[in-house]
Amino acid sequence: MTVFPMRLNAKPVAGVIFISLLALITLAISANAADTSRSANVSGDSSFLEHHVISELNLARTHPRQYASNLMELRKHFRGTELRRPGNVVIVTKEGVPAVDEAITFLKSAKPLSPLKLSRGMSRGARDHVNEQGPAGVTGHDSNDGSKPWDRASRYGKWQKTIGENISYGSDDARMVVMGLIMDDGVPDRGHRKNIFNPEFHVVGVACGPHSVYGTMCVITFAGGYEERP
Repeated sequence: MTVFPMRLNAKPVAGVIFISLLALITLAISANAADTSRSANVSGDSSFLEHHVISELNLARTHPRQYASNLMELRKHFRGTELRRPGNVVIVTKEGVPAVDEAITFLKSAKPLSPLKLSRGMSRGARDHVNEQGPAGVTGHDSNDGSKPWDRASRYGKWQKTIGENISYGSDDARMVVMGLIMDDGVPDRGHRKNIFNPEFHVVGVACGPHSVYGTMCVITFAGGYEERP
């Protein structure tokens, strides 16, 4: 496993790339802007995986204590730093069980949050990133033209107050995607978890698709609010 810190030349941000032997990668980034907040409407055109990623995110946010039971079940399949689930390839992590235990402790003490509302425009911005990175087999928050998550979201509307992005590569299972982001193995500041449980985030955009190197990728963009462009 390798951990690469990312230092980005824009607004105060923090990001990381995490790679395991299964090429599971997660990235987190966030930024803020002085603006007002407004919720976006729910869209009904999500794919199967996208729909379930959103459901898992909201299940974790609204019932964190209950969601801890999913990680407790996953913990049974760890052998040191190796995750050995029946019928699945062995995943070698950096921290192993301590990261799982730390995430469980966090969830048991976390306050329930309101569910995230799905934004069509933010999902379109996330889709642009999937469509660009997937065929090329590359990773990262920046697009080829140098645009950032907030730039992609701004193509289809106006994000408000604060914005963040998590990217997961390598899993086509929604629960594993979300649990992996919550555990944040190998990420010292637990930036992905902070995005999921940020009380200032109220809307979300999600896009998942094929990735030529890692199989599957999901881009999850969070914001304090979002005005959809007509």
